[in-house]
Amino acid sequence: MKFERYNISPEIKRNIAKLDWKRPTDIQFKSIPPVMKGEDVLAIAQTGTGKTAAFAIPIVDKVIQLKKKGFKDGIKCLVMVPTRELAQQITQVFLQIGKNTRVNTMTVFGGVTQDDQITQLQKGTDILVATPGRMFDLRSQGHIDLGKVKMLVLDEADHMLDLGFIKDIRDVIKYIPKGRQTLFYSATIDEKIKKLAYSLVTNPIRIQISPKDPISRNIEHSVAFVEMDHKRFFLERMVTENPESKILAFVRTKVRAERVQKAMERVNIKSLTIHGDKEQRERQSALATFRKGEVKLLIATDVSARGIDIPNVDYVINYDLPDEPENYVHRIGRTGRGRQKGQALAFCSDAEKPLLHAIHDYIGKSINTLEIGNADYQETLDLSVDAHEDWKTLMRDFEDDAKNKRKKKK
Repeated sequence: MKFERYNISPEIKRNIAKLDWKRPTDIQFKSIPPVMKGEDVLAIAQTGTGKTAAFAIPIVDKVIQLKKKGFKDGIKCLVMVPTRELAQQITQVFLQIGKNTRVNTMTVFGGVTQDDQITQLQKGTDILVATPGRMFDLRSQGHIDLGKVKMLVLDEADHMLDLGFIKDIRDVIKYIPKGRQTLFYSATIDEKIKKLAYSLVTNPIRIQISPKDPISRNIEHSVAFVEMDHKRFFLERMVTENPESKILAFVRTKVRAERVQKAMERVNIKSLTIHGDKEQRERQSALATFRKGEVKLLIATDVSARGIDIPNVDYVINYDLPDEPENYVHRIGRTGRGRQKGQALAFCSDAEKPLLHAIHDYIGKSINTLEIGNADYQETLDLSVDAHEDWKTLMRDFEDDAKNKRKKKK
């Protein structure tokens, strides 16, 4: 079934055509009809399968119909998300779908001054995409009225629970009408998610896409066994041998992100970092630059793993294996999005093998091993222009670790 056959507004169909979306993905095909009918929905689907459009398309259409019926004022839909980057991304999708429809969408999130957001709220909005902290701040100040909300969306609901937003989710229910429509969207589900979901919805339509395999068929992923101190040489070779490819490398900590960037600088590879210590404008700038392809390597912590849609990422490198196995799924889901193909490679040191086993247990199968022969392994070290400084680098890293430990004690 093509989008043009859906009973949605002509303006939305034109916008979808401009985005070159021909047919709905599985989650969109199964989700759009019940959302349009006003059903509560609990949807579980792999990352990169088009979950945002699955609720944005019918919501924009429903808002158009509400405005035609005279419901012109007030926030009609509230979308709650865990991170600033995801809030901005989802807002952009709503704006693309709702272009020339007179449906107003805006976002509020922390990390930036609230003045511009207050000014925009005063002009009125139909759809509000928000992170919980800033949304509750602005509501307590009287800038947000949730009394006319007819649709509530919780996106990346599992991650919101991991970040401790369960009280915020329950609190928001107090401020919106009981007759609302509630939509849950997530890439993973467990008993905690189920319990929360079923406490907030009424006879929901449950949609689950590929529940036995959390990883998209579009992603070819493997693991290579690499010593911890040699990982930078293998990342260098990946970038050097794929100069036109966008590469997103995930590390475990903020300190590691900065350290890997310095290692790349020493071999004349330009890269950007994104992590929690960065100012919001720096994070936005880094994402924008990487999206445009002006810099081909982005080094990130897990702040970027959830829901961020960066087009045409060719490779995801798990430079460090994640502490939480589900984050492996979200990380590699940054490639192979929609109908595109993608590749992911994990570097695993001896110390990280327990983390690898946890990932195997989580996804229900072993990751294919990329065998590196002794000659190829040594060649990778020899090719690096930084290899002769190996012992100096280790000393610098040791000193950096010592400094960071002293700072934490203070």
